[in-house]
Amino acid sequence: MLSTILRALPLRCQLCHHRLEQRVYPWCHACHASLPRQARCLHCGLPTPYVIESCGRCLKKPPPWDSLVCVGAYAFPYDKLLHRFKYQGHYWLAPALAKLLATEIESPAPLLLPVPMHWKRRLWRGFNHSSVLAAELARQLKVQSEPNVLKRIRATRQQQGLDRQSRLSNLKQAFSIEGKLPPHIALVDDVVTTGATVAQLCRLLRQHGVERIDVYCLCRTPPEAT
Repeated sequence: MLSTILRALPLRCQLCHHRLEQRVYPWCHACHASLPRQARCLHCGLPTPYVIESCGRCLKKPPPWDSLVCVGAYAFPYDKLLHRFKYQGHYWLAPALAKLLATEIESPAPLLLPVPMHWKRRLWRGFNHSSVLAAELARQLKVQSEPNVLKRIRATRQQQGLDRQSRLSNLKQAFSIEGKLPPHIALVDDVVTTGATVAQLCRLLRQHGVERIDVYCLCRTPPEAT
């Protein structure tokens, strides 16, 4: 009965709350057209005046991954959508968020690995948002997703609010790998800020023979912006 009532109700845009005439995304065409886009470095994913293979920062100190694809910065409206998905249990936003990211990926990796969450935090939150996002992204890209290859074996403090050095120290010996890996994989996460988490995972993956590592994230935000 409840599901029948909900289907009969008019859907509203998740951003401006106007009625949705079409259901391509859970937001209207006007809001979709106004989603912020910005040129970025294809290596680190940070903003640049125009699209470039490697920015000056990457040439001076390359990140441990090979490329990073993102949708935008962690600012409105992406932060609002992500907060609902990640903290309010709006799982149904996953297909739309994954679609935004999938349209930015030209040559997807054959295997997607979500950034792992310690079992205590997953139990508290109820789900690993990166695993949900990776599974939906893999479905749309027609590749594989493996949620149990990477393990977070040590509970750590939340990275938010820590500087880069503190984040690196916080993540020492926090991860492990189970299973065999192909030479090309992609790490999937919601937000990359300092890159400390994915950098630690990249080092571990290199030790296990992975040759190319891409990073797919919804938001890439400069560290100084948080």
